Amino acid sequence: MAAKHIILPADEMPRQWYNILADIKMNPPLGPDGNPINPQDLAPVFPMNLIEQEVSTERWIDIPEPVLDILRIWRPSPLTRATALEKALGTPARIYYKNESVSPPGSHKPNTAVPQAYYNKMFGIERITTETGAGQWGSALSFACQQFGIECKVFMVRVSFDQKPYRKAMMETWGGRCVPSPSTETKAGRDALAKDPDTPGSLGTAISEAIEAAISDTTGKTRYALGSVLNHVMLHQTIIGLETKKQLAMVGEYPDVVIGCAGGGSNFAGLAFPFVCDKINGKDLAIYPVEPAACPTLTRSPFVYDHGDTARYTPLLPMHSLGHDFVPPPIHAGGLRYHGMAPTVSQLVDEGILEPRSVVQSKCYEAALLWARTEGFIPAPETAHAIALTVEEAKKAKEEGKEKVIVVGFSGHGLLDLGAYEKFLSGELHDVPMTDAQVVDAGKILAGHPTPQHLKST
Repeated sequence: MAAKHIILPADEMPRQWYNILADIKMNPPLGPDGNPINPQDLAPVFPMNLIEQEVSTERWIDIPEPVLDILRIWRPSPLTRATALEKALGTPARIYYKNESVSPPGSHKPNTAVPQAYYNKMFGIERITTETGAGQWGSALSFACQQFGIECKVFMVRVSFDQKPYRKAMMETWGGRCVPSPSTETKAGRDALAKDPDTPGSLGTAISEAIEAAISDTTGKTRYALGSVLNHVMLHQTIIGLETKKQLAMVGEYPDVVIGCAGGGSNFAGLAFPFVCDKINGKDLAIYPVEPAACPTLTRSPFVYDHGDTARYTPLLPMHSLGHDFVPPPIHAGGLRYHGMAPTVSQLVDEGILEPRSVVQSKCYEAALLWARTEGFIPAPETAHAIALTVEEAKKAKEEGKEKVIVVGFSGHGLLDLGAYEKFLSGELHDVPMTDAQVVDAGKILAGHPTPQHLKST
């Protein structure tokens, strides 16, 4: 049997990020006047060195040595053959998972939190504000800011703030400050509470609060950081897929199927984009982003221009969107409760290069239990979406009698999500798929929004 753990030598860790913008065509973000924005428009929100990465079309971008030094704490991360799961399913498929739960915060998020903190520090920034859904991004940025001596303030979506109290404890352990969103500290928060005092909150509202807190600082020493969606975030995460390709080559494998969960797109893009590059250049493989049926951004919403946040502080972004006012049901996969999707991921779905799927909450936990009882690791609820489709694809391979190589992103552990597992095991966790009426309502809200041009990448 081939080696179960494929460990990339430390000196083989990628020293450059892959930039998908070198290989696809993109619609530009638009300002309030309907015209494309220019980099200077983003300067109050992000440091210029990150804005330059956001708009870059260079295929390879060097990873700074101070960033590599911190990434080496846990990278390269292991690629592992899921032999116990294969045996339980009786599948001829060979399943490999890229384990991003080995980072200090327990997820893929510090892959971009560390470089974002570094570039802010180099630009002279002293404070960073951000949002977080399930708390993975907020804890990762708190960790990263501590590494570079930067203050960190996190607006955490209220339902997850209540469901996952130890995420707040993680942030505070690393010196971050965490407040539930909507809060009374910003106009965006107060407006959301006035509209619905019992709102579970949303990532759209939390983003609005974090941006408002950043741009209202008159010292000029505060900026905002986003954990997903934007191009520079996708860029930083590609270290996942680049390592994975090297590790697969070590055992003479290449995937037939690549699977990752998708909320804003960063974990999925990090694993998938290096393989998307191959597919654009002729490789035959299926690449699946998997999302919650309760928040089916890619599978049931239109490709339109929409704001990334509820208060409309962001530019209009070309993306699949359920509408910036959409508040998803309080499912436990808080990191996937986002109304939109990364423009790059949205564009690739529009072109047919990516094939999105959605899964109901109960199927995710069924798959997560199977995973935990075979492979041992307890997955985050977000990760469980990718695992659910992995199980489905492995069963399909068995039915077809075909050997397949399936690569799945294990984006984070679920050790701070055990409350959700407890509810599932006791029969208290229910599916809340989006209704047809909600889809129609979202379409009505977005009816007047500009529509991106349909572009075809070469």
